Amino acid sequence: MPRNKIRRPWLDYLTYLTVRSIVQLAQLMTIRQAYALAGLLSRILHRLDTRHRLVGVENLEKAFGDQYSPEERERIVREVYRHFCCMLMEILHTARWMDLSNYRDYIELVGHEPILDQMLTGGRPMIFLSGHYGNWELAGYVFGLFGFPTVSIARTLDNPYLDRYLRSFRERTGQLLVPKSGGFDQMEETLRSGKVLSFLADQDAGQRGLYVDFFGRPASTHKAIALLAIEHRAPVVVGVARRIGPGFRYEIRCEDIIDPADLAGSPDDVRALTQRFTSALERLIRQDPTQYLWLHRRWKHQPKAKTPKVNTAG
Repeated sequence: MPRNKIRRPWLDYLTYLTVRSIVQLAQLMTIRQAYALAGLLSRILHRLDTRHRLVGVENLEKAFGDQYSPEERERIVREVYRHFCCMLMEILHTARWMDLSNYRDYIELVGHEPILDQMLTGGRPMIFLSGHYGNWELAGYVFGLFGFPTVSIARTLDNPYLDRYLRSFRERTGQLLVPKSGGFDQMEETLRSGKVLSFLADQDAGQRGLYVDFFGRPASTHKAIALLAIEHRAPVVVGVARRIGPGFRYEIRCEDIIDPADLAGSPDDVRALTQRFTSALERLIRQDPTQYLWLHRRWKHQPKAKTPKVNTAG
């Protein structure tokens, strides 16, 4: 069994100070300057981050087969780094730019009417799902502007200084954060209270996850989302904030709304719901693969091969 990594408080604090300094520097810039810095950072990361760059190229080949040439896959991965760095700069500036008076200058809402209707009616919980696509922080901020803050599930960072800083930063944009590990009771309380629970639903769930189809391959997926939705009769809203123009211009799109009441009421409901939201995410990612974070190992675990039973009767 691998030993736990030894934490060095001085190194954690130095990392925190470095990140905080970069954040403060970026916030002093104009958006044009911030995008220029993002372009520089993306080129540096693309060159130095060999491990994740190779994972990205490999994932694109798994997802799309021969649809893209090796050169095209390399180009997409470069754009992934650039998009991700630009998104980080946008997160640092969003609260300063956008408010209720001007949000239409930056975003276009598509398919949101039934969601807002249900929020205004109140009383029934909902689950918002997205993936590491587009600007996954933006929708939570926008709904917070509208007076409907979401409760988001987030992994606690190993660096405690950085975790506290980034948590306070994200919560200032209208989100409330619940730790991914050990926060199940808070998740249930959120839904029991008729509030909105938000997940990023595209991460590998380990060997014991539920395997559903994602780009034609089995992908280990967390089953807790479907279990919570069914138990609390909470509709699952699948959507993204996708960049649609140069600069800070996004479309916040609802791709699918899954109501557990429409399921068959069978033992297969958890799998059916999980497959449906995973397929919805895939459709969204296919619209522009350069906005998806291919750098994480989505297919890290695969179903174990079944061992044939040996007939020992003689």
